[in-house]
Parts: sequence; structure tokens; C-alpha cells
Amino acid sequence: MPTNGAAAQKATERAASEQGFYRIGEVSRITDLKPFVLRYWETEFPMLEPVKSSSGHRLYRQEDVDLVLRIKRLLYDEGFTIAGARRHLREEPSGANGENSGPSSGAAHENATAEGRPILNRKMLLDLRDSLRAFLTLLEKRQ
Repeated sequence: MPTNGAAAQKATERAASEQGFYRIGEVSRITDLKPFVLRYWETEFPMLEPVKSSSGHRLYRQEDVDLVLRIKRLLYDEGFTIAGARRHLREEPSGANGENSGPSSGAAHENATAEGRPILNRKMLLDLRDSLRAFLTLLEKRQ
């Protein structure tokens, strides 16, 4: 009878998804993150608050999934620390939470200029460093 239990679980997941909620396993697959990472981020980012079902399961709304993807981009792609990402998300304009969740609009915001000069992020600097090292290696081989 394990198949009946699995079928019932899949039916429950489908019903939750149809109502606009995702369980932690689904969010894990969508975001390519382990469930323990999602649970940890809930403790570090107060704005990430999935609702709990009557059985205690986490149910993520679409806004929660978008926020997880923004946190992942800040931490993994932009090189923010957890505290820096938390601060960045707190300082975002209120309209940015729902409207600017895509990577292109977020990149435009982050590459905005302070006084006409572009703001360099950590990933760009690391890429530049690696390119310069490769160039230096080529120059050294020529000597």
C-alpha cells in the first residue's frame, strides 16, 4: 500500500500547487536548493515566511519563491554575505519586491550609477581578476 500513500501525497501537492502554494520539495526543485538551505534562510531572512498548513508543512506562495530566487542570486551570483543580502533586501524600494524579481531588472538596479560611475559588484571584480591573471600568465610565457 505504499503506492496509495504516495498517490495521496502527490494529490495533496497538486491541490496545494493549484491553490498557488508550493511545498518545500517543490520549491527545492524549482530553485535547485536543498530543503535545509530553505529552512535556514527562513531563520536568516525575516521577510521569508512561508505559511504553515494545519499539518505543519511549509507552504510557499509565489512571492516566497520569487524571494528565494532573489536571495539565491544575491548570495551565489552577486557574492553578498547573508547579512549584506538581508540589508540589501530591506533597503529595496517597496515596489521592487514584486515587480523587479527578474535577473535583468535586478541587474539594472545594481548597475545603477551613483555619480555617473558604474557600481561594480563582486562577481564582476572576480571575473576581472581572473581575466587579468590569465593575461599575466600569457605575458609571462612570452618572456
